[in-house]
Amino acid sequence: MSNRLRTEIQEEEAEKELIVEEKPRPVAPENFFTNLLAKGVITTETATKALPFIFFVALLGMIYIGNRHLAENNLRDIDKLSKEVKELSWDYKTTKAEFAFRSTLSEVAKRADTLGLKQPVEPPQKLTAEGVQ
Repeated sequence: MSNRLRTEIQEEEAEKELIVEEKPRPVAPENFFTNLLAKGVITTETATKALPFIFFVALLGMIYIGNRHLAENNLRDIDKLSKEVKELSWDYKTTKAEFAFRSTLSEVAKRADTLGLKQPVEPPQKLTAEGVQ
């Protein structure tokens, strides 16, 4: 009886296997890369062997792009700082000219007049001590 049951189970499995339909494989679209990999010089095996080199070249490309961005940012900073230096230079020259103008005798006299100080009319006198050489 057990043999008969086993044979029935095997027949059912065989029927199930027969019922399974095979789906057709999707066809790759015809383009340059599929033709190159399937029919051309490069096979799938050589393409997978070349992956480390491709990744290395991609890494170098990313480093190159990052370096370019850093260089452009540095140039922008340099331009910004040079404009600031020019502006500060103009401020320095303006302040220096203003200070030179305010330190003239007439301007100092005008400001001293507001404090109640007046410019002497007589020239200064020289003091001499007798007996001291």
